[in-house]
Amino acid sequence: MKKYVAAIDQGTTSTRCMIFDQEGNPVSSSQMEHEQIYPQPGWVEHDPMEIWSRTQDVIRGALEKGNIDPNEIAAVGITNQRETTVVWDKNTGKPIYNAIVWQCMRTQDFCLEWEKEPGANEKVNQKTGLVISTYFSGPKIKWILDNVPGAKEKAQRGELLFGNIDTWLIWNLTGGPNGGVHVTDMTNASRTMLMNIKTLQWDDEMLDFLGIPKSMLPQIKPSSCVYGNTAPNGAFKASIPVAGDLGDQQAAVFGQVCYDVGEAKNTYGTGNFMLLNIGKTPTLSKSGLLTTVAYSLKEGEAVYALEGSMAITGAAIQWLRDNLGLFDDAADSEWFASKVKDTGGIYFVPAFSGLFAPYWDMRARGCIVGLTRYIRKEHIIRATLESICYQTLDVQKAMEADSGVPLTELKVDGGAVRNNLLMQLQADLLGVPVIRPMVNETTALGAAYAAGLATGFWTSLDELRKHWKVDKKFEPVMSAEKREEMYRGWKKAIEKAKGWID
Repeated sequence: MKKYVAAIDQGTTSTRCMIFDQEGNPVSSSQMEHEQIYPQPGWVEHDPMEIWSRTQDVIRGALEKGNIDPNEIAAVGITNQRETTVVWDKNTGKPIYNAIVWQCMRTQDFCLEWEKEPGANEKVNQKTGLVISTYFSGPKIKWILDNVPGAKEKAQRGELLFGNIDTWLIWNLTGGPNGGVHVTDMTNASRTMLMNIKTLQWDDEMLDFLGIPKSMLPQIKPSSCVYGNTAPNGAFKASIPVAGDLGDQQAAVFGQVCYDVGEAKNTYGTGNFMLLNIGKTPTLSKSGLLTTVAYSLKEGEAVYALEGSMAITGAAIQWLRDNLGLFDDAADSEWFASKVKDTGGIYFVPAFSGLFAPYWDMRARGCIVGLTRYIRKEHIIRATLESICYQTLDVQKAMEADSGVPLTELKVDGGAVRNNLLMQLQADLLGVPVIRPMVNETTALGAAYAAGLATGFWTSLDELRKHWKVDKKFEPVMSAEKREEMYRGWKKAIEKAKGWID
């Protein structure tokens, strides 16, 4: 009898394996961090071999901790940091370069030049639902092919494979050089800038423009289907169907059971990512949002979402801790921020990687405005929490403009939602209730749900809906006038951050 589903959640800073029971409750978990590599300002890399090694360690750790027999696991689901790009030799299984992380800005010059071409951004948006940005995989692959000696020739000979982290892990889990399956799902493919958002296939024109041979690319599959089985001599020590694959933000949509049009979730992590289910038609945004695949349950068909990606949110709290030394533990930010009643009139725009949605300004940089001698560290910490809420409000206004549907509530998840002050500020600034679920690990849960659905462990979306339970509902208490006044200040601060780099 199969009792469990395992999920591998490979994030920007750490990897974990979580094991869930039939009710969707976590029964065991193991997590490990990996190194952030910064070769020069604005560049961010990970070591794909370290990530694969950590993945095996956390699988073994979760099985041991929970005293779980791998033969009781019905399926494995994968969820991953999206856009991060790995290119490897299919014969040796070794990457030809470090993984280029989604936050990395090394492709900025190329993207800025591309953006200048008449109609380029419109064309990219029409085809892929995305915008020209350093964020997505296509330009990162091009950079590797252009800059790693011999890479272009090897790619043309069909010796290299590309994948986001999902593809890299599935290939290794299912055997690597010995028969590993080279696949991705529609959610991850929709973040490469290489998949046509309407046909759900690789787009030849985009590939030609970026000089990427099609032979490098994985096969595009639904988010919930059996891709292959884990190698019996691998970390699981059993042959288990690998049957779920979603990018982390889409996995959170699935885990938060946002299966109906108009349902939205916001994940608070390194960055923030707000997604709104828009159904089976890929409506393009006129307000600076991305059109992306939310999930796919069958070949050739997808449910779409509008997405607002905010690059630096939780990372700004880490910056206060690691670079400025304002506190020792990120959780302390709540205590310090609650010691002052407001920010003393300051605003912090954490545009460390430029501004993402809805502004898409690669030239923007971070700034703190409104400083006086009155300001103490508590004000700066509170302004950092508020900056997370303002960025979410920017995205919510864009979603309302695009969809015509007013937000009635927001489901939240991710590390920072344990911060009650942050959640209350968010409800106040949005003017709608913010709902925190009992199981906060909705990203891993979403991957588990997709894998369990594909293998019959769970039978329907309705069954999954029943598992979702509320932990706490934060009701707005701020007046509309106060909210508008605070937001006007934020919009002024945004103008100061824009276009800083010439």
